[in-house]
Amino acid sequence: MNHLITAADLATELASHRPPVLLDIRWQLTSAKAAGAAPFDGRAAYEAGHLPGAVFVDLDAELAGPPGSGGRHPLPDMAGFGRVMRGAGVSRGTPVVVYDGGQGWAAARAWWLLRWAGHDDVRVLDGGLAAWTGPLSTGLPAPVEGDFRPEPGAVGLLDADGAAALARSGVLLDARAAERYRGDVEPIDRVGGHIPGALSAPTTENVGPDGRFLQAAELAARFKALGAADTEVGVYCGSGVSGAHEVLALAVAGIPAALYAGSWSEWSSDESRPVATGPDPQ
Repeated sequence: MNHLITAADLATELASHRPPVLLDIRWQLTSAKAAGAAPFDGRAAYEAGHLPGAVFVDLDAELAGPPGSGGRHPLPDMAGFGRVMRGAGVSRGTPVVVYDGGQGWAAARAWWLLRWAGHDDVRVLDGGLAAWTGPLSTGLPAPVEGDFRPEPGAVGLLDADGAAALARSGVLLDARAAERYRGDVEPIDRVGGHIPGALSAPTTENVGPDGRFLQAAELAARFKALGAADTEVGVYCGSGVSGAHEVLALAVAGIPAALYAGSWSEWSSDESRPVATGPDPQ
């Protein structure tokens, strides 16, 4: 299955008799609010210019539930998620392409969530908006209502206990920056460190300088060196966003992987769960 699409191929498909539904998932992880600055406004960025026909989807409000004990970006209510997708024109038999501002994390969250909910034709625009060389639009589309109804469970999902067990029985990858894995710094969550047994595998190393994914063979070699071959693989991050990007990179490499959606924000919120620090998995 091809999980990515180039900007050139997307332009061709948009001009075809069966264009994909386009979802704009612009979002940024930011600590600007804590510093007194205004947080990134994805909707405003969308309204200033987006791919023609794209519908904006709010990651915080529509691709996640309210933050709490389940993490900063727990899974959304499936009935509400289904309504949002149908309102954006998503049908079960219609191809979907998702994109963001270029980092790829938010688009990957939408890709993973749609696949987990049972949609089997979802691709991410490789390189995001920055890769698009065609015109942008400021018009707001009015898509025809889709018929997609979520059927969760189509791809792997881990809870905290499952992630802890997989760190011992298979390979659990931590997609955060290495300094957060080690516990050197922790700008967001209660405590720094990692799930005992997890391996550091920053998702930023899955892409080149242009923000596009490395070739499948390069990704396969990277994950093989981490032991993620011929075994069960799981991924977590801070709150289930950049981890989805790593699951996507693994899929490009031909390696199925489950996502621990609650991730470190859920794990670290419970003081009874063990925390490992330093460069070693422990």
